[in-house]
Amino acid sequence: MRLSTNLIFSLQMQSISKSQSAWLASGMQVSTGKRVTKPSDDPIAASQALNILQTQTKDAQYAMAQSFAGQSLSNEENALGNVSDNLQSALTHIIYGTTGTLNDDDRAVIATQLQNIRDQLVNLANTQDSNGRYIFAGYKTQQPPFVSGDDGVTYQGGDQAITQQVDAQRTMTIGHPGDSVFMSHTGNAIPEPDGSASETNVFTLLDEAITALKTPQGGQGDEALKQFEETMGKVNRGLHNSLNNVLSVRSEIGTQLAELDTLGDQRQNRQVILSDQLSQLTDIDITESISRYVMQQTALQASYKTFSQITQLSLFQLNR
Repeated sequence: MRLSTNLIFSLQMQSISKSQSAWLASGMQVSTGKRVTKPSDDPIAASQALNILQTQTKDAQYAMAQSFAGQSLSNEENALGNVSDNLQSALTHIIYGTTGTLNDDDRAVIATQLQNIRDQLVNLANTQDSNGRYIFAGYKTQQPPFVSGDDGVTYQGGDQAITQQVDAQRTMTIGHPGDSVFMSHTGNAIPEPDGSASETNVFTLLDEAITALKTPQGGQGDEALKQFEETMGKVNRGLHNSLNNVLSVRSEIGTQLAELDTLGDQRQNRQVILSDQLSQLTDIDITESISRYVMQQTALQASYKTFSQITQLSLFQLNR
């Protein structure tokens, strides 16, 4: 086989180009700290790394969803805590209002106090979050869910609870419609003496109590007193049922907030594991990589020197 000058030159250039490419690749790995910077570096590792990155992206999305859910549930829990306090205060006034030693003026004072509680409950039922959305309106978050009119307080919000997917296999309620909170009872609600269901509308109950307390009892006879006691007894039972319902909703919210904490801890632990796996797949061994970089640099410099010397040779020099 004849080795022409052009062939020798071409082979030497290819060798230098290959060495230079390897050296630049090593330099890229050292500078980035990554062994796999493109799929061709290690197709299997690159594929596995892509799956891990996709999982991390989904986890980041669920982290945002969990944060939003936590804020919504915390807003609702805060409002319902105040609702519970007001209902307990109303029950105290109802019990005190049925005391036989009170006169009409005393009962009128209690009626005024119950009116204030009722107004506070309406305000709490129309609580808005930091974005101006009504938290007890279901999906109709842009308008007040509870409206006071001649017929009392009516609900005009949505009838579906707001839900949020907070993990791959978990969707939870993060916004209860107002009618399920202020106009509903639990399954074990106390019935009326005749076996009928108790009044569920907490505002209607308070209105009945306020009207009864404002009605003068002096000189009205036993029938009026009996009617007053029956009304106050009905309101007492109804408010107890309403309070139990609110406490039941609060218990559900508390359970979900605890679950969000657990999901957050699990996600953080999973992120640690995934980050370690990704590092093992794509990161370099810094000591080994620097050593290889230096060796390739030395080899490349030697190739440059050899090529330079060969190109300066002539036929006369080779024949000496």
